[in-house]
Amino acid sequence: MSAIKIYNTLAREKQTFVPMQAGKVRMYVCGMTVYDYCHLGHARVMVVFDMVQRWLRASGFDVTYVRNITDIDDKIIKRAVENGETISQLTTRFIQAMDEDAAALGVQKPDHEPRATQYVPQMLGMIGKLETNGLAYQAADGDVNFSVRDFPGYGKLSGKSLDDLRAGERVDLNATKRDPLDFVLWKAAKESEPDEVKWDSQWGRGRPGWHIECSAMSCELLGEHFDIHGGGQDLQFPHHENEIAQSEGASQLTFVNYWMHNGFVRVDNEKMSKSLGNFFTIRDVLKKYDPEVVRFFILRAHYRSPLNYSDAHLNDAKHALTRLYTALKDVTPDLLPLDVTEPHAARFADAMNDDFNTPVAISVLFDLANEVNKTRSPALARQLKHLAGIIALLERTPRQFLHAEPASSEDGYAEPDILAQIEARAAAKKAKNFADADRIRAELLANGIILEDKPGGLTEWRRA
Repeated sequence: MSAIKIYNTLAREKQTFVPMQAGKVRMYVCGMTVYDYCHLGHARVMVVFDMVQRWLRASGFDVTYVRNITDIDDKIIKRAVENGETISQLTTRFIQAMDEDAAALGVQKPDHEPRATQYVPQMLGMIGKLETNGLAYQAADGDVNFSVRDFPGYGKLSGKSLDDLRAGERVDLNATKRDPLDFVLWKAAKESEPDEVKWDSQWGRGRPGWHIECSAMSCELLGEHFDIHGGGQDLQFPHHENEIAQSEGASQLTFVNYWMHNGFVRVDNEKMSKSLGNFFTIRDVLKKYDPEVVRFFILRAHYRSPLNYSDAHLNDAKHALTRLYTALKDVTPDLLPLDVTEPHAARFADAMNDDFNTPVAISVLFDLANEVNKTRSPALARQLKHLAGIIALLERTPRQFLHAEPASSEDGYAEPDILAQIEARAAAKKAKNFADADRIRAELLANGIILEDKPGGLTEWRRA
């Protein structure tokens, strides 16, 4: 089997993955800021890095996977005040919604899911080290800021030079900063903000800045130097750039060996945004599509490529996933374990080892499905089910998927209605009333129900 290669954003190339400790992987992924329902961009991050940790585990690594929850920041405070509720009431509600969405998409819980509010002492400790190392200062407004120009490596992840960066380009304009590029580590408390977002510190009452949260949580749970850090492409600058500056500025060690970033989600080839009216929450999408179809749609694209969402692409993903399930409908997999030496399994592994190339891996699943359809081989059916299962696909029985109720209860027929119609059609055929039998079949088809007449008078059905 080939070695795993990862496209390392920091090196700007694909590199052979060599863990710091043989057989073990420590991985951190930036999670959600919980003030609203998760959207399609969040779905992609969750599914992509769930796939990554699943493949690492399937490859024999002992993985420690950390994905944080940001449960304190400006947007959270603003939303809670607008709603007239506490911060914890707001964040608890949306953490539960996030967990429900993630579970629907087949996303396993990370090994650790730290909440920022639980790690304020570690954040204060890191800010203290930065101040001692000459990289942090308290400004006249009470905020503690990171001095960007005093950290020599700033820009190495994003490829941005300090001379190219302009005040106002994703940075705060604040007259009390020594330099417009400096970013906040500790925000001085505001009179108008609720007491639950104020912590005591040597710099006065306040709360952490967003960037320091991830540095402190990752270093506390994985160590000051670890293997993989992931997140969406939009976090590369400034968030991840700032994480490197803080973490390496505090520890004087390399922070992360491999940086992974998944591509943007676009909607009908336009960037997804609320202002364009093309913004979709996971819950919006799951009202129309089966969660496994959405997972399949996400994995069908390479994680670093843009992902273009449209109903046409989701419908295509649904039909494609139906083809895989249909291959298993009449062929029961045998009960043997996965044969990793079998040619399809070897090709699947080579694809996954090549920077988690799920489009190629999924094409191997379709090759297998075609072979199963031709040969009716239980051994190949087993290979198909096991390989797909590694990335959390085809984990239901064919009947469960093919008979699954539509996401919207207004769409199509429920199963008892379908069975009643099939019975009525059988009775019509028996009475040689073929016009009536054809009418029932056509009516079912118009409602997305496909009938398949089998030998012996048996009729099977599935949803289109």
